[in-house]
Amino acid sequence: MTTEQTTPSTSSPVAGTQKRPLITALWLTVALAVLAVIAYYARTGAVSDRIRNPEVTGAPRPVRPLLGYSHWLGLHQTFTIVTMVAIIVAFAVAWRRHPRHPVLLMAIVTTLIVWQDPIMNWAPYAVYNPQLWHWPEDWPLVSLSPTVEPFVVIGYVMFYLGPYFPGIWILRRIQARRPVDSFVWRHPLISLAGLIFVIGFILDAFLEITLVRTGMYIYSQVIPWLSVFPGKPWQFPLIYESSLVTLVMIPAGVLLYRDDTGRTVAEKLGQRVRIFAGRTTLGMFVVMLVIINAAYFGYGLGFAVVKLTRTATSVACPWPYPEAKVYDPQSFYEKNGQPGPYSVGIWSTWMSAQPHGRPHVRLRANGGRCAPGHD
Repeated sequence: MTTEQTTPSTSSPVAGTQKRPLITALWLTVALAVLAVIAYYARTGAVSDRIRNPEVTGAPRPVRPLLGYSHWLGLHQTFTIVTMVAIIVAFAVAWRRHPRHPVLLMAIVTTLIVWQDPIMNWAPYAVYNPQLWHWPEDWPLVSLSPTVEPFVVIGYVMFYLGPYFPGIWILRRIQARRPVDSFVWRHPLISLAGLIFVIGFILDAFLEITLVRTGMYIYSQVIPWLSVFPGKPWQFPLIYESSLVTLVMIPAGVLLYRDDTGRTVAEKLGQRVRIFAGRTTLGMFVVMLVIINAAYFGYGLGFAVVKLTRTATSVACPWPYPEAKVYDPQSFYEKNGQPGPYSVGIWSTWMSAQPHGRPHVRLRANGGRCAPGHD
């Protein structure tokens, strides 16, 4: 009788278990390093001379916030911190149970697109309240934002991925009640896209109108006939903003749709690329990353067309952030009588179809509707 001796495999569950604390410690170190960088560079107020109005001390507000509550910014920022901590914890737990799950990969992707946010503030005239915690205003990419680039946008995952969950829930229940030759079975991706469009449009309209009304940010210029409350400080480009924003929500949801084989659309697209052969997760992630970034760029391109055509003629009066220069790259504020000083921002020449920069205007005889004391 012989006894065989076996050598434990380095890929055994025990070895994998021993690696987990090291991986967890690595991710924790990275997270703490990111937080340290944010804390070190965090600013509040209009600090840079590029946007600071030297004629104003403090942060007076000529516009009454929603319900007269003056602490909305602190509430928004606290909510962002709490929810992001909760999301990170939930993500870590979910990753341990379902590593490389498509929904988790998409959560990463819809967070990473935040790098484009300064561009997406420039294109639609999205002007953030300088009192928000923000990055230094003069950093190269950050400086594209009309005023500041705040930290609260890190919570994009809740916004852009959120409509997928009620959308897929509704679709599955409709499919359960319909025959297999019905439209929702023959065209599930179109059906899901339609549901996400409706849900996303309503979500965006409700959320943004509320946030703008609390003073978190404004759309300084909008197309009046496609907007609600045009001319008010809380004007909102309802028709085109709430439609264009679904350009990101829809592919985020459609790429996660699973067919009867259990594979997602992103996984099937990744398998078509030869370099990802045998690398299913990597292929799926890269497909998500490329498509979602392209979709977000498409959102900004839509607003860039509005900017190039100079159709966003309605300005938010009065200018709600006096400690900052009035963002007026096309002189519409000055034309309506809003006192300066003015800021043209970055990309105010050929990128805005203005080869000679900010145009000179002739003031209106009555001073304009933005003039002090004008009713």
